[in-house]
Amino acid sequence: MNYLTVPLTLAHKIKDFSCGKELLDNYLHTQAKQDVKKKLAACFILAGDQDIIKGYYTLSASSIPRNLVPDEMKKKLPPAYVNLPITLLGRLAVDKIFHGQKLGELLLLDALKRSYDTSTTIGSMAVIVDPIDADAERFYAKYEFIYLPGSGRQFIMMDTVVDLFK
Repeated sequence: MNYLTVPLTLAHKIKDFSCGKELLDNYLHTQAKQDVKKKLAACFILAGDQDIIKGYYTLSASSIPRNLVPDEMKKKLPPAYVNLPITLLGRLAVDKIFHGQKLGELLLLDALKRSYDTSTTIGSMAVIVDPIDADAERFYAKYEFIYLPGSGRQFIMMDTVVDLFK
């Protein structure tokens, strides 16, 4: 399994990272290392020369209530599952210096590949995101993420993720 990213380490220059969205910058600067240490999230870094961070994303195991899934998908799932296992793509950001180089797309594909690979050993039927703004919603929609009605979230089924890599 080859990925473009590596797990966050102490060598990475997190304080230099700035994507222009305060919430995403602050998370990396103040919370990411703690979340990794406590196993709340895995943080993956697209590193440049001298351990500069070009971009990052986080993944966590999660679940969603069955009633959020669209009916056409729900009827394909066993009724015994009240909560459905998913992978949460919690954050994804690219440093301002590297905007316009399609690194967000590379990070997303890396995250989806990593999520799919993990789903072959730990159950996860989909990847879900909580878009930070309208730009993020449009970005995820380009990659076949669909809206979970009434939740503000978007998701992509693992079956669709597999098709991205064929």
